Amino acid sequence: MSIDVFSAHNNPEQAQLDPARTAVIVVDMINEFCKPGGKMVLPGYETLMPPQLAVIDAARKAGAPVIWVHDSHRRNMRRDREWVKRTPHGTEGTWATEIIDDLGARADEIHVIKHRYSSFFQTDLDLVLKDMLVDQLVVFGVVTNICVRSTVHDAFFNGYEVVVPRDCCAATGPREQESTLYDIATHFGVVSDSASVVAALSSGAVIENEAIAA
Repeated sequence: MSIDVFSAHNNPEQAQLDPARTAVIVVDMINEFCKPGGKMVLPGYETLMPPQLAVIDAARKAGAPVIWVHDSHRRNMRRDREWVKRTPHGTEGTWATEIIDDLGARADEIHVIKHRYSSFFQTDLDLVLKDMLVDQLVVFGVVTNICVRSTVHDAFFNGYEVVVPRDCCAATGPREQESTLYDIATHFGVVSDSASVVAALSSGAVIENEAIAA
């Protein structure tokens, strides 16, 4: 992808993750978006699981916390902002909002409930991360161009270093995937892949921001 004139003024960036300062944020890998019977299933979610599991396993081995984010909406709201724009989904207390079993989320890990696209908006995620002395985040899940993107934006605004492994995310389409990752790489964080993140968590390897053609 050719870089636009405005984005060409970005500074080269790398990431070197310290497990003591890093958390993995898994965004909305819930039944509603991933499993037959969900109201808004993203086709091909299965391809995300092997790289996601590799990162999750590396984080646990390195002692970095894994935080699970659930999109959830209360019944009988007069105007839920997401439901204004999207098919009603993710009703709280139902199967729909549970993390898919394939990823092995643990009850003793941190689970964050959100009511808007961003994992930070009016949740306690920022407070939790600060209490854990975390300032580096690996963010992935679904969908790249909505909830992952919103979470990355707010993480950047709140001062976190952010890494997004592209093979652990899926968007609503190929155009949206590439455009969103391009924007993240040029303006909000580092875009790489699961193998680079695993190496960084396991051995301290440096993560290079994905190459953007001049």
